[in-house]
Amino acid sequence: MTKPRVLILIASGTNRDRDAAVAIEMAGGAAEVVHINQLRSRERRLDDYQMLLLPGGFSYGDDLGAGRILATDLLYSLGGRIRAGEVTRQLGDDVGRFAESGKPVMGICNGFQALVKAGFLPGPTGQQRATLATNASNHFECRWVYLKVDHESSCLFTKGIESLLYCPVAHGEGRLVPESDSVLLSLQQGRQLPVTYVDERGQPKGYPANPNGSVANIAGVCNKAGNIFGLMPHPEDHIFLQQHPRWSRGETGGCSLPVFANAVRYAARSF
Repeated sequence: MTKPRVLILIASGTNRDRDAAVAIEMAGGAAEVVHINQLRSRERRLDDYQMLLLPGGFSYGDDLGAGRILATDLLYSLGGRIRAGEVTRQLGDDVGRFAESGKPVMGICNGFQALVKAGFLPGPTGQQRATLATNASNHFECRWVYLKVDHESSCLFTKGIESLLYCPVAHGEGRLVPESDSVLLSLQQGRQLPVTYVDERGQPKGYPANPNGSVANIAGVCNKAGNIFGLMPHPEDHIFLQQHPRWSRGETGGCSLPVFANAVRYAARSF
């Protein structure tokens, strides 16, 4: 059977693309790392792939804010022409159509920041209704965290995952802040918060279990359809048992490979 093709989108400063590619390949997909300039030039076409993944790192050095320039790239073709005073949205239209087709789109850490700031999450597309602000601790956080899955969420990436996920975070701007209380309520009622920070017993807790001070312990967000998913932790860094930080002491559990397996399985349906 032909494997679904997964485009792993990078820009200058991205540094978690190979980790993401290994996770996709372990899950049964065919990963290809593509620079955003290759999409602009039409050397690669987004429509030729069945899944889009924006990995972590520091795209464009996080100038102007984490993921901000990449978010602009997602919306506008920087090589576009000025028409009637507006920049053509060729690349943004491609990404929008891809997402609206129901194909899986995933953003991890910096990729999540870009999806939020481009308005693809939490949706509707084109409206920025949240941001990812500086950590409440006011410094870079690098630690392992537990994530609890909302089994009633429509998120296709977390379907059927019963146990807690355990994976690292590494970010300085991960505090998710909705635009308003009404937006937060809408996300909660719409089950668009598929993963939240908890302690090892699955109970919501503050810092350090919640490493950045996100409102309502939000670790990740999906759109209403469940095919666009972004999160601050790095599930691609716990797909092997040996990656557990206490594996040498005999501890296991919380492997995140099922997140990618769900996505690849769903992507295969779009052939």
